[in-house]
Amino acid sequence: MSPADEDPTGVHCRLDELLAERGMTLTRLSELVGVSIVNLSILKNDKARAIRFSTLIAVCQALDCEIGELLVRAD
Repeated sequence: MSPADEDPTGVHCRLDELLAERGMTLTRLSELVGVSIVNLSILKNDKARAIRFSTLIAVCQALDCEIGELLVRAD
């Protein structure tokens, strides 16, 4: 099943990939951005239906990435 089949929003979050590339755990990211592991896990598993801009910016700053590297179309 492709990410587009799993995600009705048509957006895929590459959080898992970016964490792996940076050798960072979800727990550490949670500590850095002040967002619960549960909420980050929802985002990571493409289950989120919305994200606050402040959270998006905090995650991107912690991962040293651009928004377009984190969120991509799930074609």
